[in-house]
Amino acid sequence: MQATDSIADWLESPLGASVLDIEGRVLQEALSDVVGFELLQVGRWGDTGRLCAAARTQHRRWLAPDAEGPRAIRAACDALPVASNTVEAVLLPHTLEFADAPHEVLREVERVLVGEGIVLICAFNPLGPWGLRHLLSRRRFPPGLSRLLSESRLRDWLGLLGLEVEDVRRYLFAPPWTKRLPGRGRSWLESRGPGLAPPLAGAYLLKARKRVRAVTPLKPVWQTRSARVGGIAEPTSRLAA
Repeated sequence: MQATDSIADWLESPLGASVLDIEGRVLQEALSDVVGFELLQVGRWGDTGRLCAAARTQHRRWLAPDAEGPRAIRAACDALPVASNTVEAVLLPHTLEFADAPHEVLREVERVLVGEGIVLICAFNPLGPWGLRHLLSRRRFPPGLSRLLSESRLRDWLGLLGLEVEDVRRYLFAPPWTKRLPGRGRSWLESRGPGLAPPLAGAYLLKARKRVRAVTPLKPVWQTRSARVGGIAEPTSRLAA
């Protein structure tokens, strides 16, 4: 089940509020080039519409099993009541980590996206300090998460669906045992190097695009008259004369 009362309470705590603040700033930059008619946030994570406010789409809606309020759609995340090829962008803020069948959620996302549409996925890094605390916590951490998904696994799933990863941003470079994350410096938001940053990052954002491969029609190969072997010889110009 997507965000329960326990995770909602955690997001209101100093640590959870800091995570939301950082993710809001990371997504603000990632969504700056997202344009079109429709953006759909699948799953509830914090205040409605806060994370996707920077998108330049005409409409922004959110969907969750417990969705309510304006622009809300109440439905299961793995069975979207949305027509195929109608949405320019989909935001999944830790949605896959709550889902019973995350690959089915991604399959639905691919279905509703238009060609060249964008999906943005926020997820905690299972290989870093935040993943270690999730593994050691009796009640799971943050509360209610079914599993943590590695960046490599998500890349594989996206690739199988024809979704090409364009960008990855890693953030939460602080241990999850503090009550509040450090200030607003950008060094805590993005990766500082491909070698050392990924294991230390507490979370990551994947941005992928639905690629539509153009089909080039092949010209028909006309059958040519095969040469005779034996039988009556073809007349030459001399014999014809």
